[in-house]
Amino acid sequence: MAASVGTGSPCGACKFLRRKCTPDCIFAPYFCSEQGPARFASIHKVFGASNVSKLLHHVAVADRCEAVVSIAYEAQARIKDPVLGCVAHIFALQQQVQTMRVIKS
Repeated sequence: MAASVGTGSPCGACKFLRRKCTPDCIFAPYFCSEQGPARFASIHKVFGASNVSKLLHHVAVADRCEAVVSIAYEAQARIKDPVLGCVAHIFALQQQVQTMRVIKS
């Protein structure tokens, strides 16, 4: 997930936002220059860049990578199902568990 800060190429988030990527860019370590713009697009659409930036500033540096993965998953789920988001996936998994219990009985 490393970005190319300092190499002249903006991180994926800054590329998507069409802004200069600074050395202290909060998004750079998590959105590489290649796949980053597409990945960041859904996050920006659902949550907004400013909100995600604020959220990441409140998360410990050691936990930010997991936070970005989680935010990206939730954003994709919200785009797929705007009402339930990732809860729809949880419901589907619960239904599978229930079905397996019935079959096993």
